[in-house]
Amino acid sequence: MNDHPDIHPYLHAARAADLQAQARAWERTVSADHAGRGSTPVRARLGWLLVETGLRLLHSATPSRPAEG
Repeated sequence: MNDHPDIHPYLHAARAADLQAQARAWERTVSADHAGRGSTPVRARLGWLLVETGLRLLHSATPSRPAEG
């Protein structure tokens, strides 16, 4: 198989953008569903907080290099 290490950051960035778009769409859906019923459930907020944290870690990390040896 012909894998190029340079493609991985682009794939991760594309996946992160897709997850962010899904998170925004989900937040809009939940906001519409819960309008007038109070706030978003704690489990949902915690879950999306973890997703957001993971995406921030992904974007802040420097590109990895293969281990020598």
